[in-house]
Amino acid sequence: MSVWTRPAPWWRLAIVISAGLGLILSNSSLVYFTVESNVIVLGYFASALYWMTRRGTVDAPAPRLRGAATLYITITGLVAHILLNHGENPLPGLGSGPAQLQNWSSFLLHYTTPVMVLVDWLCLKPRNASRWRDLPLWLAFPVGYAVVTEVRAALFPSFPLKYPYFFLDPGIEGHAWVAGQIAQLTVEFVVLAAAVVGLDRLGTLVNRRLFPAAATAAAPATATATATATLDTSAKAPAPAGER
Repeated sequence: MSVWTRPAPWWRLAIVISAGLGLILSNSSLVYFTVESNVIVLGYFASALYWMTRRGTVDAPAPRLRGAATLYITITGLVAHILLNHGENPLPGLGSGPAQLQNWSSFLLHYTTPVMVLVDWLCLKPRNASRWRDLPLWLAFPVGYAVVTEVRAALFPSFPLKYPYFFLDPGIEGHAWVAGQIAQLTVEFVVLAAAVVGLDRLGTLVNRRLFPAAATAAAPATATATATATLDTSAKAPAPAGER
C-alpha cells in the first residue's frame, strides 16, 4: 500500500508548499531568523517526504531535528505576532494593496507554517521521540543567531541590515539593554522548548485516548518481538564446555 494513501505525507507536503511559497514571495534576506527557520522547515519536511516515500512509512525521520525545526518555527511565529506585530490581526492586509504579496508572504511564514508544523508535531508520528537533554542543543541556534548578529555588527559596521530586529539594536537603549533582551528571550525560549517536548508527550496521551485498541495491540506485539529475540539469542549462544 502506498504511503500516499495516508494523511501524513499530504499534510507534510502542505507544510513544504506553505514554507516554499512564503519564501518565494518574500523579499527578505537570509539574515532574518524568520527566513532561516522557514528554510530549515522547508529542507526538513522536503527530505522527510522523500524518506517516507522511499521507506513506505508515515513516521518522519530524524526526530531530534524535527523537534528543533518545530521549536524554531514556533519562535518565529510567536516573536512576529507578539513583539513585531503587537498582537494585531494579520488578515486585513491579505485582501488588497501594493504590499499584498509581501503580506501573504508574511502570513505564510509567520502564521500558516508555524501552526501547521505544531499540528504535525502534536498529531503525527513518531511520538515520544524528543528528549529533555535535546533542549540545550536546540537552543544553540537561536541564541547563536543573536550572538552572531551582535558580533557581525561590531566587526562589519557597514554590513547591510546589521540588526534585523529592534531588540538586537544597541542604538536604541544601549548594549546592556540588548543583553537583557537576549537574556529574557533565552529564558522564554527555554520554556518554549520544554513546551515542545511536553506537546510530544501530550500527543502520545491523546493518541492513546483516541486509539486505545491500537495501543493495546502494539504492546503484545512488542513483547512477542522481544521474547522472540531473546529466544533466538539463547539458541545461538555456544554451549558450556562440559556439555559439548
